[in-house]
Amino acid sequence: MNRHASVNVRWTLLAASAAGLLAAGGAATYVVLRTAAVSPGPSGGAETAAVSPPQADHAGHALPATPSPRAPLADVAVSVSPEAVERAGIAVARVGAGAGAAAGLRLPAVVEPNAYRQVAVTPLVSGRVTRVLVELGAQVGRGDAMARIFSPELADAQARDASASAALAAHEQELRRTEKLVEIGAASREELERVRAEHATRTAEAASARSRLELLGAAPGPVHAEAVVTAPIDGVVTERLANAGLNVDASSKLFTVVDLSTVWVVANVYERDFPRVRVGSPATVTMAAYPDMSIAGRVSYIDPQVDAQTRTARLRVEVENPGERLRLGMYADVAIGAAAVEGAADAAPVIPRSAVQTVGDRQVVYLADPAQPGRFTQREVQLGAVSGSQVEVRSGVQAGDAVVAEGSFYLRAERERLGLGAEAAHAAGSSGGSS
Repeated sequence: MNRHASVNVRWTLLAASAAGLLAAGGAATYVVLRTAAVSPGPSGGAETAAVSPPQADHAGHALPATPSPRAPLADVAVSVSPEAVERAGIAVARVGAGAGAAAGLRLPAVVEPNAYRQVAVTPLVSGRVTRVLVELGAQVGRGDAMARIFSPELADAQARDASASAALAAHEQELRRTEKLVEIGAASREELERVRAEHATRTAEAASARSRLELLGAAPGPVHAEAVVTAPIDGVVTERLANAGLNVDASSKLFTVVDLSTVWVVANVYERDFPRVRVGSPATVTMAAYPDMSIAGRVSYIDPQVDAQTRTARLRVEVENPGERLRLGMYADVAIGAAAVEGAADAAPVIPRSAVQTVGDRQVVYLADPAQPGRFTQREVQLGAVSGSQVEVRSGVQAGDAVVAEGSFYLRAERERLGLGAEAAHAAGSSGGSS
């Protein structure tokens, strides 16, 4: 046999082998599918899917099948010895009456200054700063001197006021003298009218010069060129931009003074939580820096505009700040009470998140039997909102129940080991494995 004939034979054998494998695979697939379709269930009959039988419309077209409503898991009792309870570290906690997420919202926040009590200090005159009298962080009272400014503008205004006042005083004497001359016939009425008109002009000029001086924050007196910048409110100097030698005008900001007797605690609330809070809702502010302190307040403002990126709106709580312990920029937590939310329902019970175990796609907890130590009941629960280490329970438990907060995983493992409630657990796990 030549080389070409040998190659043809090999290709023929490979093709035959591939065809045989494909045929065997198809037969095996048919057997598996056929077996799955008619495999007997627990009762010996053919097992059917947990959906309603397919329906058809008037034209005979099949409609999609709809899942049957699932039944809740039955309670399962698990008993363990006192030694096992101690070894597993099982700890029991009472179900709270809405002390966590269901009581409202808990939002991270930041302390900000009360913008209505924050003032930018600017000079009333232009000139050059000659002296700064306060430091950053200093406490100032209203009217306290903060800086001194050499101002030619102020000196000019004072000179104009003094000149106008002197000219007015001299013209008043001329007016009185003219009036006496008219009385004795030594001056005409026309002369008196001219003097009165000039007097009115002098009076207006003096009033204008005095007003200008008052606008510059100076009082009538000797001419000098030094202006004093004073604090407009009681507060703390949180910003200092002035230094000696700085040239300023009336729009230059020299300091920022903030009254810290009240502050704003600002948080961001997601749009999904808007129905749970409104202006006037009671709020409690706590801080990690002061664990023993909580400050009561109320929501005073909710931004009507939602941030396009974060889908949140700014929420503001104004609180008192005794002793000025709250510092600007501090982190805080804001708890918004549900009792003041218009139309809010009663708060749901809350439990520790560590108490929840997952069986299939169900959530369960273990309740301690107060009459029989070491006996626990597995019960399915419906959970709600989560807040920190707490989660609200919409059904399954009520306030005052004793729930296993630590060691619940051991009870779940013990229930599985003993095969308790196996049928219910299998039904729950048919749509997903235990976690």
